[in-house]
Amino acid sequence: MASDVPNVEQIELALLLEGIYQRYGYDFRGYAMESVQRRLGQFLADQSMSSFLDVAGRVLRDQEFFHALMPYFSVSVTSLFRDPSFYATLAQVVIPRLRSWPHIKVWHAGCATGEEVYSHAILLREAGIQERCMLYATDISQSALDTAKAGIYSLEVIRKGTANYQLAGGARALSDYYYARYQAAVMDPSLRRRVMFTPHNLAMDTSFGEMQVIVCRNVMIYFSEALQNKVLELFWESLDYGGYLCLGDKESLSYTCVADRFELVDEAARVYKKVVSASPG
Repeated sequence: MASDVPNVEQIELALLLEGIYQRYGYDFRGYAMESVQRRLGQFLADQSMSSFLDVAGRVLRDQEFFHALMPYFSVSVTSLFRDPSFYATLAQVVIPRLRSWPHIKVWHAGCATGEEVYSHAILLREAGIQERCMLYATDISQSALDTAKAGIYSLEVIRKGTANYQLAGGARALSDYYYARYQAAVMDPSLRRRVMFTPHNLAMDTSFGEMQVIVCRNVMIYFSEALQNKVLELFWESLDYGGYLCLGDKESLSYTCVADRFELVDEAARVYKKVVSASPG
C-alpha cells in the first residue's frame, strides 16, 4: 500500500541513523521513529539546517558536530523524588528486603541528570544501608552525566523536590542533604561516595555486574518493541534472583518476552521481582 512507503524525510532519517551506527557505533535504529523524528527535527531547527541528509553528511565528517547532536537522542525528564508514591514503595517495600544481602548493587539505567539517583541514595542513607550499597548511574548522554556528577541544581528543582520528598514520607528535611550556593543548590558530596556515574548505551552495551535493583523509569517508552525486549533481556540477565526491577508509570512487563520471569510486587509503582523460574503455562 502506498501509505506504507516511507517518505523522503523518513528515508533520510534512516540513512542518518545507519551512518551514526556505522561511523560511531551508537545504534538508535531501534528507537521509536516518530519520537526520534520529532527530536531531531528540533535539532534541524536549532542548527538552521534543512534536511536529515545534510546532517548525515556533516555528522560523518565532524565528530564535534556529532557530539552536539547526541543530547537530542536523550529525553531528560527527571526530578528529585519524581512520582513520590514510587519512592514510598521503594522505602517501605524494596529497601527493607535488601538487608539480607551483604553487598547491594543498584543500577539506575538512563539516569539523565541524576536527580533520581540522589533521591535513591538519600533513602538508602535513611535506611542505614548506604555504606553497603553501590549505585551505578548510567546514561547515553555525557553532558547529562556531567550534570549528575556535579550535583548542582536550581533552587526551583530543590523546591519541587522538597514537596516530593515530603509526599514520599521522607524521614528528615531535604535541606539536610544539600547546601545553597548563590542561586543554586549543591547535593551533599557524601551522597556520591557510593555512586559511579558512567556512560552506557542500552541499545548496544552489555551488563557490568549482577544487581539487586535496577531502576529504569520511562526510558523504554522511546524504544521500539524489539529494542524494549532486548533491553528487558539485558535487565533480566543483570539481576540477581529475587532482585527488583523498577519501571516507570507508563511501562509494564505485560506482553513482553520476560513477562513470566518476574512477579509483580506493586502495580502502581511498577515494581517487579525476578523469580527463580518461569511461571507455569
